[in-house]
Amino acid sequence: MMVPSRVAMANSVQTEFVVLRGPKTLARCAADWLLARVLAVAERPAVCLSGGATPLMLYQLLAEAPWRDRFPWSRVHWFWGDERFVPPDDPRSNYRMVRAALFDRVGVPAENIHPMPTDRALPQVAADYERVLMQFYGAERLLLDRPLFAATLLGLGTDGHTASLFPGSGALEEEERWVAAVPDARPEPRITLTLPALASSGEIAFLVSGAKKRDILSQIRRHDDLPATRIDSAGRVHWFVDRAAAGKESH
Repeated sequence: MMVPSRVAMANSVQTEFVVLRGPKTLARCAADWLLARVLAVAERPAVCLSGGATPLMLYQLLAEAPWRDRFPWSRVHWFWGDERFVPPDDPRSNYRMVRAALFDRVGVPAENIHPMPTDRALPQVAADYERVLMQFYGAERLLLDRPLFAATLLGLGTDGHTASLFPGSGALEEEERWVAAVPDARPEPRITLTLPALASSGEIAFLVSGAKKRDILSQIRRHDDLPATRIDSAGRVHWFVDRAAAGKESH
């Protein structure tokens, strides 16, 4: 395995930019990171999951040795950063993707899995999932010294969106609520965690691969005003990217 290139991103001592050889190496790095994060939390670590092809490789790896055998499945709780407003068995469902790649292959207690429901009105789904998060957290306000999530996984869209926080979306400006409906998303409406909820994370990892992400990643590194550059964290923010996405900035 190659030694990754680590570059601190400007103006943020809490951000680490890690360039890896390719998607498989990226997934292995992310798996090691996630395992370390949940093992560092003594009681009920919560993980916030992302959809997308790059996280899919991570979920498939977690169901294999050595990660499968070391992961504390019985005490980790799983949540989602966003979801398409489709049935849970729809091929576009983020929940379905993680279930097929990971949960159906390892011993995850059903009560530890907390998907976003899509069987009721969109605004009701957002309110209901916010209550689920608050009940797990044990409070209705997020505390700076007690993160909601031990680890949060995020992707990056070619327009700079992350989770379902799109440029110009009202959900991107939400400062109080933990969960928001995104009714104008296309091709289907979505539900998303808001910036305050995502920021309540012990650490965050962006997983970015492929040459199609090169231009937007350059904008991220310039700190252009994009949804992904607004992500904060109670701890460190990692950018695990492959060489194809990093381009000339990997050298």
